[in-house]
Amino acid sequence: MALIVVMEDEPGTRMLVAAVLRNEGHEVFAAEDGAQGLRLVEAHHPDLIISDIQMPALNGFEMLAALRSSPVLAGIPVILLTSLQERAHMRIGMTTGADDYITKPFRPGELRDAVVAQIKKRDIQAKLQDVAVDTAVRTALDSQTRQVARLYERRLAKALSERWPSGDGGEVDERFTDATVLFVDIPNYAAVSEQLNGQELADLVRRFYGSAGDTVYLFGARHMQFIGEGLLALFVDASDTRSVSHSLRAVRAALGLADSARGIRQYLERQYPGRNLPRFEVNVALHNGPVTLVRLQDPLHDAAARILPVGEAVTTAMLLQKETSAMSWSIAASASTLAAITGEVEIDRRARVSLQGRAVPLDAAELVALTL
Repeated sequence: MALIVVMEDEPGTRMLVAAVLRNEGHEVFAAEDGAQGLRLVEAHHPDLIISDIQMPALNGFEMLAALRSSPVLAGIPVILLTSLQERAHMRIGMTTGADDYITKPFRPGELRDAVVAQIKKRDIQAKLQDVAVDTAVRTALDSQTRQVARLYERRLAKALSERWPSGDGGEVDERFTDATVLFVDIPNYAAVSEQLNGQELADLVRRFYGSAGDTVYLFGARHMQFIGEGLLALFVDASDTRSVSHSLRAVRAALGLADSARGIRQYLERQYPGRNLPRFEVNVALHNGPVTLVRLQDPLHDAAARILPVGEAVTTAMLLQKETSAMSWSIAASASTLAAITGEVEIDRRARVSLQGRAVPLDAAELVALTL
């Protein structure tokens, strides 16, 4: 059964919709206006939203626009409720992103059929996603087999020659004199994975890292790659983002990742009640400095080159993230990052952080929100 949020300012209709859905076994949260309903959606991440159009505080179209603009909530299907007089406006709702609509007054059977259709569509999409993931896993295993073969060939080539052919690979490296490195990791990943089976863990990974990837690219990341259970993203100035500094875009992405983690935590509590899973949270670190995207070409094959971010800024961001976890900070930014966004963020605690292998501590602060 599904978790459904109902938004309807007319008490009788709201009670009718909620009663019909609960009789079908669904879990229902009801709101009397769009603003209250949107808060319920942000808190519970429902499977479906049923919303009236004409409501105080935030009407159905405004709620729908806010929903579709959120990278975390945009995929939730929406059924709009409309009166006969409002049918001329339904094209607006459908082009704004509604999935279906029901004309009031409606029969309970119409509501049940519309809900069943949306849930079936959701289940089909989930199955298609599972198939895509399975295909990706098989592809990754095939790739790993090929990589082992290439590793053997590289070792053989090294025995025959003191060094690889030099080539001109350095000419295609990308060098940035100033960039912001974001590194995010899940400190309790191992503990959480011990209490979930393979399918449950795969679902968790898809939910969080799918959202994480969308978030960093939404804010204009130049490069992104996974490192273990962590995600590294690089933000630089670009022609289409000059109005917003790369440091501020990285901060917005970090705050978005923290919001995604809160959503995953609520999902786990709702999905697995009583399991007492370790608290799901993330730690994010931000640091500025020069970064080079090194292109690594396999000299024995014509395979596509791989990109590796290197530089002191990359190493420092990853070391800072480890210490951020130990200090229980959600988001930490180094002094060099803070200097680029002074006055645009709210900070809480400050500290001189000792990094492994570094003689001089790093000045850092805990970021909590934007001032904008």
